[in-house]
Amino acid sequence: MCNEAIILAGGAGTRLKGVVPDRPKPMADIGGKPFLEYLLNYLSVNQITRVILSVGFKADQIKNHFGNRFKNMDICYVVEDIPLGTGGGILKSAERVTGNHAFIVNGDTLFNIDLKRLADFHRQKGASLTIALKRMEDASRYGSIEVNETGRINAFREKETGISNAFINGGTYIISKKILLNSGLPEKFSFEKDFLEKKYIQEDFFGLEFDNYFIDIGIPSTYQQAQTDFLDKFS
Repeated sequence: MCNEAIILAGGAGTRLKGVVPDRPKPMADIGGKPFLEYLLNYLSVNQITRVILSVGFKADQIKNHFGNRFKNMDICYVVEDIPLGTGGGILKSAERVTGNHAFIVNGDTLFNIDLKRLADFHRQKGASLTIALKRMEDASRYGSIEVNETGRINAFREKETGISNAFINGGTYIISKKILLNSGLPEKFSFEKDFLEKKYIQEDFFGLEFDNYFIDIGIPSTYQQAQTDFLDKFS
């Protein structure tokens, strides 16, 4: 069982500045707790024992709040002195992963899936990367992903209006450390554009559908939705 996770928590959250002006996006307050605390609780329940937090914007707020231990998990920090993009943050964090594989989650997204099920599927397929997929009635904000009957990824589709009843990237992955470190990637790059969308044809990238609760707090409307949802689901 893979027991390490990388959390991308370096973003400034520009679209949330109007409602969360003074802290990094993962520290946005939800019912008196930072969103990141709910995410760490979720990882703890899923038997993760080591977390690599990729931080940048106002990193000290995160470090001072959580320190180096949360419940059953050790926490280490990888600090971006300059913004490295989603890919650069993952690549730098992957160097700190001790095992062969790690989960990756976005610091502003909670997809309440069974990580063991994702890891089992990943192993059975011999995949180098597996994405947790969520079917959405309106996928236009996210873009969409197409898979074949085995779950192998066939295509990534751009964000556009009118995309309905499609799979989106749920922001939760399990990845082979080797595929990242041996891909000759630059220090700064987009994980989605420069890695996923360019490598899926020649690499074994798979997707697995989950019908679990999903929220991305990256815009004010979904941030407000989380305030209500979390009272029922995670209080």
